[in-house]
Amino acid sequence: MEQRLRLVQGGHQSRGEKRIAERRSLAVAGQIVWKDARGNTKLVEVVTRDVSEHGVSVECTNGAAIPLYRLVYFQVAREARQRAELPEALRKPNVLSAIFRVGSDNPATGAPFQYALRLLVEPTRAAQSAPVAESAWVPEAPRHLTA
Repeated sequence: MEQRLRLVQGGHQSRGEKRIAERRSLAVAGQIVWKDARGNTKLVEVVTRDVSEHGVSVECTNGAAIPLYRLVYFQVAREARQRAELPEALRKPNVLSAIFRVGSDNPATGAPFQYALRLLVEPTRAAQSAPVAESAWVPEAPRHLTA
């Protein structure tokens, strides 16, 4: 029973040990662009709190609420794209992302002002240690089928 409970609880690893990429504190201006349920384009100004290779946490400086799991485009301000601290994915003009966490509401606007975005980028693959041998394909002789 105890072993089953440990499996359900996920062991004794902390959240930091489970991370794929290191998270770094970084404050950079940017914006999030998405389409609402009616198809209208929406835009909010944001400031990053921390970034990693696969995600970014932001605070909204204005704007409307963004629904959880909404696909959005995240854009870092043009003048900040060449900063050395930025992951390679965030140096692009825009990055397709998904809202995967919505924080607390701003009392002034009533809309959430903290969001976490998962960057939908291709994972980098480790180089293969040994070259893949090409298989020697030998064509078979044609067979004649009779009825």
